Amino acid sequence: MKMIPSSTKDQTTNARTTTNTIFKGGQVTRKMVLINALVIVSVRWTLGEDWPEWRGHGRAGVWNESGILATFPAGGLKIKWRVPLRNGFSGPAVANGRVFVTDFARQQRNRGMERVLCLDERTGKTLWAQEWEADYVGLMETYATGPRATPTVDQDRVYVLGTKGKLLCLGVKTGAILWEKDYRKDYQTEVPVWGMTAAPLVEGDLLICLVGGQSNAKVVAFDKRTGKEVWRALSSDSEPGYSPPFAITAAGRRQIIVWHPQAVSALELKTGELLWEVPFKVETALSVATPVQSGRHLLVSSFYNGSMLLKLDEQKPQADMVWKGKSKSEIDTDGLHPLITTPVIVGDSIYGICSYGQFRCLDLRTGSRVWETLEVTKEKARWASGFLVKNGDRFFINNDRGELIIAKLSPQGYQEIARTQLIKPTSRPGNRRELGTVNWSHPAYANRQIFARNDEEILCALLGKE
Repeated sequence: MKMIPSSTKDQTTNARTTTNTIFKGGQVTRKMVLINALVIVSVRWTLGEDWPEWRGHGRAGVWNESGILATFPAGGLKIKWRVPLRNGFSGPAVANGRVFVTDFARQQRNRGMERVLCLDERTGKTLWAQEWEADYVGLMETYATGPRATPTVDQDRVYVLGTKGKLLCLGVKTGAILWEKDYRKDYQTEVPVWGMTAAPLVEGDLLICLVGGQSNAKVVAFDKRTGKEVWRALSSDSEPGYSPPFAITAAGRRQIIVWHPQAVSALELKTGELLWEVPFKVETALSVATPVQSGRHLLVSSFYNGSMLLKLDEQKPQADMVWKGKSKSEIDTDGLHPLITTPVIVGDSIYGICSYGQFRCLDLRTGSRVWETLEVTKEKARWASGFLVKNGDRFFINNDRGELIIAKLSPQGYQEIARTQLIKPTSRPGNRRELGTVNWSHPAYANRQIFARNDEEILCALLGKE
């Protein structure tokens, strides 16, 4: 393991220390309270907003920062730094001045070394690296190229999941391994053909993981500090799928949503008790996209079987189906059939990318199609995809051609504001595509910057003032 000490101080901690040490006669004066509040606000503005896990805070795909570019410069975005990287699909996480990203170096056939890198957010300098042996035998050959799951950062720890089920808890300052699990050895997990992709979820003192293990361990909650198992849930008589755990609050209770190839299941946070379940069988275990909550509505969407909308009960832990797509075809689609694109809900509309790159708007109430366009993906091709992140009244969209788009979405249509080339697509798509390669890695949006990676590099580009 390579370890480099960090020289970056936690400005938030400094502000908090200042707040706690300014007294007059043993009591904080009103003037000092105001000064301290301004200091804290200033520090928060300076730090901006981090992106500590898959799809940002709460896995919601929402970026709340202001001061972002209205359009792109004619010559493209200003690149702050670039750092060489090995293969991988996993997106970066950004927290407390550090960037965390995983990759893979092949050594012999499908065997090699997986690695997590910790970079300085300002300079791209490597602060530390930790690597471990990985065996990709048994995975779909085309995509046996690197890790899939975005790291999850929680205060002084970062949780990293390897492609074959190696789970590591590392200290963010040094990269030291604090505890680890191996899904295959510890839970007899049969790793699905596209690998383990579901980023671990931190909820309170728990780390909730889609393990796919035996003895009813499809989902396991660990003590995030020690790695001790707290509870396990759901039968292992079917594949775990690829969709990460997702937390919601409904009927006054925190619920863990697990969308697996047989159903949408809601688990009680503290015990793992099954609160409710709605069947939704999907073909070839392709439960991939993250569930989406909007008020009382919960949406899941799959490649072959389309989408299903649930309505959450306000009085008790329960959900009822509002509608479900009728098509089980990737070609003759009646609604929204995404592969890796998580849709978004805005008001009474759903927006997302369908099975062959069609960017579509659906009516939330009925699931019926309102409009579609190929302007986002630029080609009608199997698995053409992109990632949608909401910022105010517009969206930043990363298509798999490596382009970054700013657009406004409404029931009236798709309105593109700007488009620029961000990063080179380098991954083999497994089918015919116009450019021959794709970029299927979700970027991070943090501190008025975007962090994007491919199989060759990770870069940081400015989207606002430094």
